[in-house]
Amino acid sequence: MLVISKNLELIIKASLHAGKVIMDVYDAPFNVEIKDDKSPLTEADKKANDVINTYLKQTDIPIISEENKQIEYSVRKDWNSCWIVDPVDGTKEFIKRNGEFTVNIALIDKGKPKLGVIYVPATKVIYVADVNTKIAFKAILQSHNTSIQEVIGLAKKIEPKEHHNNSVQVVGSRSHMSQETLDFVNELKKDGKEVAVVSKGSSLKFCLVAEGQADIYPRFAPTMEWDTAAGQAICNAVGIDVISKETNQSLLYNKENLLNPWFIVS
Repeated sequence: MLVISKNLELIIKASLHAGKVIMDVYDAPFNVEIKDDKSPLTEADKKANDVINTYLKQTDIPIISEENKQIEYSVRKDWNSCWIVDPVDGTKEFIKRNGEFTVNIALIDKGKPKLGVIYVPATKVIYVADVNTKIAFKAILQSHNTSIQEVIGLAKKIEPKEHHNNSVQVVGSRSHMSQETLDFVNELKKDGKEVAVVSKGSSLKFCLVAEGQADIYPRFAPTMEWDTAAGQAICNAVGIDVISKETNQSLLYNKENLLNPWFIVS
């Protein structure tokens, strides 16, 4: 029987409950606001954020969420650990109603992801990871009300591809493929690789690499820490790194600037 930590249980429960309120909004007419940074916001983002905060406040660990008021770095710099949350990652996909949006929750310790959950409410698929114990699994659920015991019972271990041949599956964005990414793909082709581009929205791009559905995910466009923390936890748990193009090291979290550098997952 798979044994998981109390904090991992907590964020599984939080993500499933958030998924339920998200789908209640998704299945009815909803309004779209535009935030100051020009990104879209719906009632689902707000309701899911409230649900997740209710769960995470049961711990003494501070929270960074896309939909919370951001806390000054002068306070954050003293945090050893924190939660990083995107209540609806892929709001553009949510608005298009294509199902490729996720709930992202990660626990960060000393700048590195330690736990991660990505839940896909539209398909009731959950990805769960504990980096320290190398637990990484996917479960396909029947209901948002599934118990922790049932989630564990449905768990299927995920792992990346072992054998690399001449064909390379590159993960690209459904909504924004940058010129730099197109250039990266062309460089692979020049090296004689047969390249297939796999498109996905939201943090599902990390999951494709972690579960062996793709080889590499180059992201040469802006992302924030809440877009990547849970995905990085899942990748790290299966031995895949998320490498900053600035430092050539793993992406770090709770930085002064919550904007990520460009990165490659492989």
